[in-house]
Amino acid sequence: MVKRTSFDKDDCPIARSLDAIGDWWSLLIIREALFGSRRFGEFQKSLGLAKNILTVRLRALVDQGILKLAPASDGSAYQEYLLTPKGRGVFPILVALRQWSEEFDDHPEEITTILVDKEKGRPVRKLELHSQDGRLLTAADTALKPRPDTKPSRKLRSISA
Repeated sequence: MVKRTSFDKDDCPIARSLDAIGDWWSLLIIREALFGSRRFGEFQKSLGLAKNILTVRLRALVDQGILKLAPASDGSAYQEYLLTPKGRGVFPILVALRQWSEEFDDHPEEITTILVDKEKGRPVRKLELHSQDGRLLTAADTALKPRPDTKPSRKLRSISA
């Protein structure tokens, strides 16, 4: 596998997160884990991913603390991959990606599922960013500022739409 640049020491949290979950297979593995997949064979079957690539991605997700290995819940000799709190924290990211695709996909009619609230059976609302006082924010309403306890290594800037 080609060695890629690591962003784990970058001062940008977006770059750091991409280091952990920035390839499509990792995000799809996490999606499948959220749907209930736990065993290697379940991931392999649902994703159609080559076993060697799946092995590398699962190991990386365990190393990143996104998945953990546990004895199989049925008492067999197998091990299962379980989401950690860090892994479950990816859920809103996947929802945001899904909603972005639903809004901007060239062929939305080909998307065969909708995300619903299990209890009510209704579609979930679009994710929104709100200020601490509840105002709806856009990119133009935000800026980066230095943390009081760190020295930034790059010029800070606004995010503009």
